[in-house]
Amino acid sequence: MNFILKINKISLKAQRYIFFLFIIVFSIGIVEALILSPSDYKQSDSVRIMYVHVPSAWTSVGIFSVIAILSLGNLIFKNKYFLTIAKSLAPSGLIFNIIALVTGSIWGKPTWGTWWAWDARITSMLVLCIFYILYILSWRVFEHKENLSKVTSIISLLGLINLPIIKFSVEWWATLHQSASIKLTGSSIHSSMLLPLFIMTAAFVLFSILIFLMKYNTELIKIKNKGLDRI
Repeated sequence: MNFILKINKISLKAQRYIFFLFIIVFSIGIVEALILSPSDYKQSDSVRIMYVHVPSAWTSVGIFSVIAILSLGNLIFKNKYFLTIAKSLAPSGLIFNIIALVTGSIWGKPTWGTWWAWDARITSMLVLCIFYILYILSWRVFEHKENLSKVTSIISLLGLINLPIIKFSVEWWATLHQSASIKLTGSSIHSSMLLPLFIMTAAFVLFSILIFLMKYNTELIKIKNKGLDRI
């Protein structure tokens, strides 16, 4: 239990620093996104939704990728803390997934003329949201059962199959959603818009880390109070 107490202390300290850093980065990002960045010549000011929508989608997909990798690591190495970390990441991933879907819907109305379309990218993001919900619910349903580890790992690994579909859906199918503007070869987004986009992404990542640390700290306290050497 000494290990748990040490991690608990470090987590509490880290939360304060990350919260302070988040406030700074988020404040800069908001000013850049709402005031300093230009409006789009076609979409006008509605393009500013991008500064919330895109970072939310990136963060959500990134978090699920980490959850799947940790779940695979648990199956291979039988490390119980991999699952604890994965469990603690899931709530923030779901939050950002929902934000991405909602802001995408809001952005879609002035851009496409509809709140929702069964577009390949949108649908695959909705599927990701379902996997997040299934993953979180499985912790409640199978919490005290021996097959908890296998069930949660299977859900996350099945969900991992959906991630390439999210990424390449705009290239594989004819969709309403625009193709990727940022690639390894470069970006079609002007630097005046790219900078606030990256700053807001950094802010969202910091916020997700903050939520993770709070949840992880709670999970460690549960383990300590139960006096168990297992999840």
